[in-house]
Amino acid sequence: MGDFSIQISTNLVNKLADDTEKSKKKTRRTKPKVPREPQQPQPKINQKTVSDDTVPLKGSGAKGWPIQPPLYMPVPPPAQSTNADLDAIRSVLQQSEKVVERLKKQEENMAQEVTQRAKELRDKEFKLPYQKPMPCLAEKDACVDCYKEHGKEDPLKCAGLVNSYADCARKVRQQVSSGNK
Repeated sequence: MGDFSIQISTNLVNKLADDTEKSKKKTRRTKPKVPREPQQPQPKINQKTVSDDTVPLKGSGAKGWPIQPPLYMPVPPPAQSTNADLDAIRSVLQQSEKVVERLKKQEENMAQEVTQRAKELRDKEFKLPYQKPMPCLAEKDACVDCYKEHGKEDPLKCAGLVNSYADCARKVRQQVSSGNK
């Protein structure tokens, strides 16, 4: 089976503590039962009424049981064992919160350390090799500048610079090809 953990929030503990102090259960009011008057048989047309004295009495207490006010019983206080249980839960909760804070600090320190080590490793492993300077860079820049100035008007003014750049490039190619053999 997999590992799992149960987290108890402070809100839950507070709710549980408040429930024991203030009982949310409301007492139910019971409606008094008033017995119904039995229906008297309707006189038939052919029968004579004996007397007109029978006037139905109206009122709540005319017949049956008298109406009594509802009875409210006090709610007994919670047992001491529940308070002890809540105190135990609170203490465990406080301890777990302290542990969480310690773990967060430890996590931050470890994250900084890992970041620093990764940076050091990357610097050691992935340094760019020494790059040789580009040959004939000065001649190339001189050609580009000349073409910017005279390119639209008279590009032939840059012919001497272009020839010197081509000679430099040829010499570098010869050096590289003779060095590879």
